[in-house]
Amino acid sequence: MHLTLPSRPWLASLTVLLRRLLQPMCLALLWPLLASAAPLDLDPLMKLLAKVGSGEATFVEKKYIAQLDAPLESSGRLSFNAPDSFVRETLKPRRDRIAVTGNTLVMSQGNRSRTVQLDATPEAAVIVEAVRGTLSGNRAVLERHFTLQAQGSLERWLIELVPRDARMRAQVTQIRVIGQQAQLREVTVMLADGDRSVMSITPIAPPAPPAPPAAPPAVPAPAASTSAAAPAAASGQ
Repeated sequence: MHLTLPSRPWLASLTVLLRRLLQPMCLALLWPLLASAAPLDLDPLMKLLAKVGSGEATFVEKKYIAQLDAPLESSGRLSFNAPDSFVRETLKPRRDRIAVTGNTLVMSQGNRSRTVQLDATPEAAVIVEAVRGTLSGNRAVLERHFTLQAQGSLERWLIELVPRDARMRAQVTQIRVIGQQAQLREVTVMLADGDRSVMSITPIAPPAPPAPPAAPPAVPAPAASTSAAAPAAASGQ
């Protein structure tokens, strides 16, 4: 059965309020172990992440919007090349591409594209810097934009990033990044109005290196020649 939002204004407001109250409760259930874990020293984690250098992954993102009955879902591919190149390519439900290199952001959809400076789009910049800074293991960049709190272990960790800029916190209150060892596995963006997005990430394993060429078959040593021994036998007579 498909449920729709109530038509009465007061019921609709109550529905929105309940969803905003329940969303943080659901989030608390998602990370029970991490939330109770001891604080994690960021330096070893950043060094581990910095060793990766580049990678590719697939993603599935769900956006939870209070006025909608079901989350909006999209999926596609991610790629990163150190130190500051990040690409998000959405394949479903419609194709689009966001590519960031340094402070240049290129947004493409079909045959149309638009290039802007990343710092001219603060809401996009704060999310890009959170993901890119974590992928590159760049603690200085992360601390420039966020206050950080890390929990868990190097095996499974959680970093909570809160924007330092008060104007940005009026839009994005917090970003949570979950990872396993040197791989990002989930990014949650919490908006000030109570909406949120959750991106689940599946790393793509790099192709296996080609097998070394097979060694050529051994060539048997030639047999001793009998013609060379005949003169020696004749000289002994």
